[in-house]
Amino acid sequence: MTALTVSMIVRNAEAFLPACLQSVQSLAPEIVIADTGSTDRTIEIAREFGARVMQIPWHNDFAEARNRAITEARGDWILSLDADEQLDSKTAAGIAALLENKTLSGFQVTIRNYVNSLNERIWDEPPKSNDSLLASAAAYPAFIEHENIRLFRRSPEIFFVGRVHESVGPRIREVHGALGRANFFIHHFGFAADATTKARKNDLYRDMGREKLREFPKDWQAHFELGLLELEQYKNLPEARALFTRACELNPSAGVAWCFLGLTIFRMGYYEDALNFLRHADHAGHKTALVAETRGDAYYNLGQFDDARACYEAALKRQNGSAGVLAKVCLATVRAGKPEKGLSRLRGALAQNPQVAELHEGLILALVFLNRIEEAAQASDEKLRLVQGLLPADHIRSASLWARVRNWQRSSQALESGLLAHPGNTGLTRALDEIFLASGAQTE
Repeated sequence: MTALTVSMIVRNAEAFLPACLQSVQSLAPEIVIADTGSTDRTIEIAREFGARVMQIPWHNDFAEARNRAITEARGDWILSLDADEQLDSKTAAGIAALLENKTLSGFQVTIRNYVNSLNERIWDEPPKSNDSLLASAAAYPAFIEHENIRLFRRSPEIFFVGRVHESVGPRIREVHGALGRANFFIHHFGFAADATTKARKNDLYRDMGREKLREFPKDWQAHFELGLLELEQYKNLPEARALFTRACELNPSAGVAWCFLGLTIFRMGYYEDALNFLRHADHAGHKTALVAETRGDAYYNLGQFDDARACYEAALKRQNGSAGVLAKVCLATVRAGKPEKGLSRLRGALAQNPQVAELHEGLILALVFLNRIEEAAQASDEKLRLVQGLLPADHIRSASLWARVRNWQRSSQALESGLLAHPGNTGLTRALDEIFLASGAQTE
């Protein structure tokens, strides 16, 4: 087999590094690691696995650091990994054939980013239920896929570009290299990190993204990437809008930029403008579920429920099986004047998927809109009974609905069950006191 070098940059990675290196040890004769300033056991662990370690200064530039690492590689091919990534046992058999290719310069590799919830997404890519291809990932409910060029031929003409969100792709295109698609996965655990680690990484990426914009002021993707960070992680809507607007100006055919500009404008409450930008995304060929769903949300907020329902149906076709979108379809159907049709579809979906919170939520909201409060209270109790991991607010809402029909016993029971799940919660305790007072006043 043609020789392969695994190339990495690391810093304070002792928690992840052993599993990563264990997963590549049998298929890579050489592992080169550039350490950017570890103060834990990272370097010691790397050497225990036979890696060649070089210590380099960190200049807030991922591309620079990765390029320092790949200059030390001796293999014909380079596989670039991060410490919080692993390969599965099927990779070795698949990668051998790829390395014998004589014509391609690199391969797009599918990366499975494990997440803690089925409601998370990367860009506008929805999550997929975890099939547990990797045993160490079995605890995560879902993953979200994206692609990157991680396996590429060692050549002085091929190197990383971009201070952050770095890639060898631009260089391969510049030298007219051909790309293939890899037949293996990289399993990534960074998106499932704790909140403190995520916040620290976001701050670093924000600083580097701003530096990247100063270096490449006409790079639409640099504007887009920083816009995503401002939108999703910092909720800075004005800044996200400015960045996405500039991305669209620099590349009017970038449908994904129009999509997130529309989403940002929607969150700012400008629904007609959001619809306009989302149409641009569709016309640019970016016909994703998120575009259709956000168009539906805009129409819904404008009170145009038939149009909203049609957009939600389109989103369902683009992302089959989305419970949240199905609930929106049914709620829009109810609001459009077809209550029994919407309720019947919701109840049918709940019969098949009784544990899905979004479907229960849709039914409760539809019944409240129809002023069928006792039915809404019953539906709320069903949600408490069947769905795991609910918040105190779910119990308080159920109690509130029962209180509206003067059923103080059921109202108290909803709050007491909440206190069993969330002992000492002040909101639940306060609500229970209010119910006792209200029920006592009612009986005087």
